[in-house]
Amino acid sequence: MTDFFQLSPGNTIGILGGGQLGRMLALAAYRLGMKVHILCPDSDCPAFAVTPHKTIASYTDQAALTCFADAVDVVTYEFENVPATTAQFLAQRKQLRPGARALAIAQDRLEEKTFLSGIGVPVADYLAVTSPADLLEAINSIGTPAVLKTTRLGYDGKGQVVIRSADEAAAAFDVLSPKPLVLERYVPFTREISVVAARGADGSVRAYEPAENRHVGGILRSSTVPAQISDALAERAYEITAHILTSLDYIGVIGVEFFIIEDRDLLVNEIAPRVHNSGHWTEAVCATDQFEQHIRAVAGWPLGDTSRFADVVMENVLGEAMIGERDLITRGTRPHLYGKTEARPGRKMGHVNRILRPI
Repeated sequence: MTDFFQLSPGNTIGILGGGQLGRMLALAAYRLGMKVHILCPDSDCPAFAVTPHKTIASYTDQAALTCFADAVDVVTYEFENVPATTAQFLAQRKQLRPGARALAIAQDRLEEKTFLSGIGVPVADYLAVTSPADLLEAINSIGTPAVLKTTRLGYDGKGQVVIRSADEAAAAFDVLSPKPLVLERYVPFTREISVVAARGADGSVRAYEPAENRHVGGILRSSTVPAQISDALAERAYEITAHILTSLDYIGVIGVEFFIIEDRDLLVNEIAPRVHNSGHWTEAVCATDQFEQHIRAVAGWPLGDTSRFADVVMENVLGEAMIGERDLITRGTRPHLYGKTEARPGRKMGHVNRILRPI
């Protein structure tokens, strides 16, 4: 168990990364009376707008990292592509929550699959691929269709290609970078769900209800709660999520994405060691949203209430799309814009929570 300690109002939480998740974490921390210091290489990042304490520096700038560590009381991160060496460097100077191990595992799809299968969590069949010959052997073993993925730096549908026959193998191998790769059996899922949960410094675990997710082009478009799944499947998803958290000696919020097969079986697709896009619905209908929950966990505070009081749909606002008048004035609608100055295709600019029915 990580050494227990507890922050007080007025203490400072350091956050690696200045995107929208860092911004929302900072807002939650300030509501609880704590300060936030953001380290990000982008001088125009969204999180800098909500805190005066910031460091503009590369994640590999050890002098800046040292000053950052000296200025904060605990360190966390808002995205999983922070270099593992950065996390390890900071962990030697301040408490890092979640730990560097969770970050390293989530950064590498092969490491992630190996870890999950090693603790008995169901995942799609997979094989490592380092050469075209490896890929052909993997296809012969796993079959087609299959999905070839980069082991690192893939997100929002990037870094992967569906292979429908062995004839497509060479082209798929050539187009993906960086190497090495991993081949996964294609999963004919009927639904995608995710569980957002937290583990506190005392080892307690609290989970939010599963959200049913809709992706288009690999990008999350909406999350609906309640998910149209059985109570038994929801309970199994909770158990798996709690097992992952405990196995990692994790402190903080995690997102675990699942494929549901024929509405009766589930496989873990991936884990995200951070607050999660599919948990944004908690802002509108939970006493403790995922951002406050993460701050509570990394500060060593008791975890908050995860129950919800209404059905809800969270919709992402992407690229050039704008939140319209209906979103601003309609009863039961809660918009959240991230303050980004440049709209790009597929870029998450904000989200809208639509409250459907009180429960």
